Amino acid sequence: MGEAMTGPAAAPALSGTQAAILAAYAGLIEELGSDDVSYRVIARRAGIAERTVFRNYPTRVDLLLATAAWIETTLFAREESHSIFDVPLAIRDAMQRYDLRPELAHVVAETAMRGVSGAAPSPHRAQLERLLDAEVPSLDPAQRRAVIAALSHLDSAGTWVTFRREFGMDRRDIADAAAWAAEAVLDSIRDRVAP
Repeated sequence: MGEAMTGPAAAPALSGTQAAILAAYAGLIEELGSDDVSYRVIARRAGIAERTVFRNYPTRVDLLLATAAWIETTLFAREESHSIFDVPLAIRDAMQRYDLRPELAHVVAETAMRGVSGAAPSPHRAQLERLLDAEVPSLDPAQRRAVIAALSHLDSAGTWVTFRREFGMDRRDIADAAAWAAEAVLDSIRDRVAP
């Protein structure tokens, strides 16, 4: 690991006003939850007029999608793995970071899991595909798709939510379980690594 995440998972270019709106909304979500935050309160927190919030994000869905993407690519940003076999470490770190900011992790997960139109279901997929193609190019399309699907699913706020809500696991157990599952996926292809 070393360089900052770039490419499709990187945050879209935002104006200073848009970044202020999203930061204000994310802060309010952590304080109040995502359901009780009005555009008026967001505007006040961001130091702008309410109509400016509407002009940039006309609907709640627009605001929620932009905020979830901003959270994922800024507050939960991570360093890019240099090997597909480093991905379990990145997943372990991501699970621990989601656990430190649960309200924001829920927003990211629920936006993707509810299939909100426009949500990116697996923001790290392109990186996983690039690493896998470079290190294990001999996989057939079905094997490649299975590995990418499994790692994409594990490397998500949705996995954190599932382990937390459905199994009542704590931060360490969630990180261990997700990293172990990723290792198990990769164990099946370790003998296929290109020389």
